[in-house]
Amino acid sequence: MTHALEYNSERSHLIIPEYGRHLQKMVEEAVEIEDDKERNQVAKSIIAVMGNMQPHLRDVPDFQHKLWDQLFIISDFKLDVESPFPKPSREMLEERPEMLGYPQNFPKYRFYGNNINRMINEVKDWEEGPLKEGLVLTIANHMKKSYLNWNRDAVEDDVIFEHLRELSGGKINLKNADEDLSDASSLVRNKKKHSSKNNHPKKSNRKGGGGRKRY
Repeated sequence: MTHALEYNSERSHLIIPEYGRHLQKMVEEAVEIEDDKERNQVAKSIIAVMGNMQPHLRDVPDFQHKLWDQLFIISDFKLDVESPFPKPSREMLEERPEMLGYPQNFPKYRFYGNNINRMINEVKDWEEGPLKEGLVLTIANHMKKSYLNWNRDAVEDDVIFEHLRELSGGKINLKNADEDLSDASSLVRNKKKHSSKNNHPKKSNRKGGGGRKRY
């Protein structure tokens, strides 16, 4: 049997390259299926294949929704199947996305990002207790990591605590906390593992932190 050679110039444009040409062809063939039941079944099979190709994204919120959106995008919005989610439109995806908003009162803290600010706003009005204390310290450690990713210089815990106090409108104050934050070395891993043997254990970045346990 002789197969016709397919030249690069004759190939259709890869819409989502990470899925590859074979999957795109599967989608194109699904679009041409006339029987509704068969077309829907093939679409579900393609979704399963796409999910197996992206195992690292399974924990991402709305993972299945994203897969169905991508399926319609790969089909150039021509696939007519029943989806468990609203079918996206070309116009909707071509709309310019809204700019991410940062707290305008603290533009100097943009490096912490929106997620940390949302977490602070969520927890700042909680009742005092072990749950709030644990979450606040987790947020503070995330802030320290974000700070070190933005500025590789060492940072004292008190600096992070002050930023947290400001961002929470004064409702979260860890200045007298019993726990220190994690060491900078554990928050920002050094890729050169062989150099770690020359490093000495670091002391607490927080002044007067002797005797406090690490969180």
